[in-house]
Amino acid sequence: MGKSRIIFHVDMNSFYASVEAAYDPKLLGKPLAIAGNAKERRGIVVTASYEARARGVKPPMPLWEAKKACPDLVVREPNFDRYRLASTQMFQLLYEYTPLVEPVSIDEGYMDVTNVKIDFPPLQLASHIQNRIKKELNLPSSIGVAPNKFLAKMASDMKKPMGITVLRKREISNILWPMKCVEMHGIGGKTAEKLEKIGIYTIGDVANASRDLLHRKLGVSGIKIHERANGIDLRLVDPDAVNEFKSIGNSTTLPEDTIRTERVRKVLMNLSDSVGRRLRKKDVYAGNIQLTIRYHDRKTITRSSKLESPINTHHDIFEASWRLWEKYWNGEPVRLLGVTGMELVEKGHAYKQLDLFSYEKDDKEYRLSGIVDQLRNKYGENAVLKGTQLSEADRSDQLRDKKSRGTSLEKDFLRDGLFDEE
Repeated sequence: MGKSRIIFHVDMNSFYASVEAAYDPKLLGKPLAIAGNAKERRGIVVTASYEARARGVKPPMPLWEAKKACPDLVVREPNFDRYRLASTQMFQLLYEYTPLVEPVSIDEGYMDVTNVKIDFPPLQLASHIQNRIKKELNLPSSIGVAPNKFLAKMASDMKKPMGITVLRKREISNILWPMKCVEMHGIGGKTAEKLEKIGIYTIGDVANASRDLLHRKLGVSGIKIHERANGIDLRLVDPDAVNEFKSIGNSTTLPEDTIRTERVRKVLMNLSDSVGRRLRKKDVYAGNIQLTIRYHDRKTITRSSKLESPINTHHDIFEASWRLWEKYWNGEPVRLLGVTGMELVEKGHAYKQLDLFSYEKDDKEYRLSGIVDQLRNKYGENAVLKGTQLSEADRSDQLRDKKSRGTSLEKDFLRDGLFDEE
């Protein structure tokens, strides 16, 4: 039998409210709600701090009702740019431990740490990650630790805020089975009502029910929840598990702080090369390029540039990222760099205003990129690297994860309207 997997589910606590409090420390400890139309006291509470929840404020409560329950409630309107940045920083931190990170929304994701080469046992590693998120981003989180994704998700919900919960398969009969069906991840209110009509009220009832009965009543979903209730979940943590996506990016942590322009240039070329490959693999173009810079003191900035035309070649991505570097680098030592393609469009919908002279050059560049992709697929990631991407004397500036050539930042986890659901 193979080695048991170790899966983390990292879930940010009251994410939007926590980001606002991190941005404005005067909000710490106060009942805070994020809602639209704060000035006119209209709109719906998107999320609320734990202090507000203790006073009866819970999403999706109308704002007037929330103010009635908690007259001293502080209300802020959503700032999605701020939340995107915090989300990006959080996931970049997770990617420092493993490339096997699967974001599932703006504020939560899975990590497979089975083969992470760190001298921490799983519980201590979870605590280490949680403490880093709190110290560096000033954001609280909960982490579930389990042998599969379903159990890790259930575990992360058990202690909030700042909780760490381990859930083993042998414990599910005592911990999960007494819980009501609606408390199970994957079962919503309507499904719970259907289950109650056939005498199934708890997760234990689901686990012990007939598979055929659940299949007849709920279709394929019935089989799935039966397996989950019995602790069975074979899904892998997959960084590419997306149907729709709005960004594809890679980042790498340098082995040491640097201010050397030639080293930064080489790293950005490798990152751009990797991002370009991933874009072409998905048959998409980027209409916006974002550069992430983390300095020696862990201060992190992201800067982006809207492009005149969508791009997906190494050369174009590098040129855009290098322009951002020259414009926004403050001269201090750098520890992490990231390049992300955003505002993605499918190949058939991308367009470019071409004149007679640029068309031939663009077409040649695109076809050359395709040939290089084929060669790397066949002979490995180090095949056909440009001389400027290599250095015999000093290889520390090359991306150290040869398989992925940097850590993936690909996911549609930065979409407006993704509200946290705790």
